Formats: sequence, C-alpha cells, structure tokens
Amino acid sequence: MLRVEAVKKWFDGFLAVNEADLVVEKGEVIAVIGPNGAGKTTLFNLITGQLKPDTGRIIFKNKDISGVPPYEICKKGISRSFQIVNIFSRLTVFENVQVAMLAHQKKTFKLFSPTKGQVIQETREILDNVGLYDKAKSISGSLSHGDQKVLEIAIALGNRPELLILDEPTAGMSPEETSVTINLINRLTTDLGLTILFCEHDMELVFSIAHKIMVMQQGKSIIQAKPDQVRDNKEVQEAYLGGST
Repeated sequence: MLRVEAVKKWFDGFLAVNEADLVVEKGEVIAVIGPNGAGKTTLFNLITGQLKPDTGRIIFKNKDISGVPPYEICKKGISRSFQIVNIFSRLTVFENVQVAMLAHQKKTFKLFSPTKGQVIQETREILDNVGLYDKAKSISGSLSHGDQKVLEIAIALGNRPELLILDEPTAGMSPEETSVTINLINRLTTDLGLTILFCEHDMELVFSIAHKIMVMQQGKSIIQAKPDQVRDNKEVQEAYLGGST
C-alpha cells in the first residue's frame, strides 16, 4: 500500500531523514521507533505532504505522492493524528467528527445550515467504533487528555482513510487510557480492516501490537522486520534499546 524509497530531507544543512526506506502492506500495523531526533515525525510529515522530500520517492497504491499537498493526500486515502491534540475544543465531540466527514465530502459546516443534519448516522457509527458515543454531546475541550486523543483518531476516521497514521497515539496517557487505545487500534485493523502506521515511545505497546517494526537512527532506517527479529538485532540494541531487551 505504501512504499518509501531512499527519502532524504535537509533543514538548513541538517540531514533529518537520510535515505529512509519503509514498506507498509494492506492490513498491517507498522510501528516506527527510534530515539528522539531520529526523524520519525519528519518522515510522517513527508508521507502526509506537510514536507516535500529532497530526494527519493513516496509511493501510495502505486502512485508517486512525493510533494503532493496534504489535502490531496488525504483525498487519496491517508489520514493522520498528531503528537499534540488537534481538535475543535469549542465544538461537541459529535460536531468534531461531523466536520471531518463533511469536509471529506467537500461540504461546509454551519450550525444553522442544511449540512448540520447530514452524515448523522455515519458520525454516530465512528463514535461508537472508538468508544465515544456516550460523550457525543460533550464539549471537546472538557474531555480528558486520553479521550481527546481518541477523538482525534475519530476525526481522522471521518476522512474515510485506507491508511491511518498515528503520531505517538498514547503520549501523556494514563495506563488505563493506554490500554483503551491499544484495544482501539486492534479493533480498527480487525473490525474495519484499516492499515495503520504509527510511531510510539512505549515499547511495550509497540511490541504487543505491531506486525512489523521499522527502526530509525539519525534519519536512517536500520531495519524493518517482525518484533522478535527487531528485539534480537544487535544494531538496534546498541543504537536504541540500551544494549539489551
């Protein structure tokens, strides 16, 4: 579904991503890990069009999307959540997801317009899928941090993606909230058939749900393999996991 080929990205003489390679097959859950500054978020920004690669290619469903604007990439079937929660804090939970769905259908959202009554069932289904249906009428800014992160995933689902990219989905969450998010990610793949690419610092989460793991260091991809192979790789142990796992 997605292939990153020898991508490079420079910032004022600093090579943030250095010939990174990544392969994501349909239906997989792929984790990208690495130390702070390894280039993970920059790689995600390149895939989703926030940045344009200096060299290399990004292929999605056999089409080159290198440098394509974010809104076009979203239309093609890639949606994303961010490290920092990005929601409309003054809108209700329901309205946040409804806005995303209307935007995907190229319709505007106004509180007293006919579109206010559209995509109601679809919005309810998404909220039910992520476990926020009982909080649909709550103002989003009043939610716990964990629920706001889940809401952001729901908003991403409103764009009807085939590939969902999650940037540190459990950052700042309590253990209970993290457990809920792990279960959600598993449901999104098993029940909805989504393909998921994510980066995360919680190694227990990564090794428990990822089908394959790609490890980055200093902008390079060291290895992409199954969790056990990554855990046993000496270069990974020395570069990232502290010499032993």
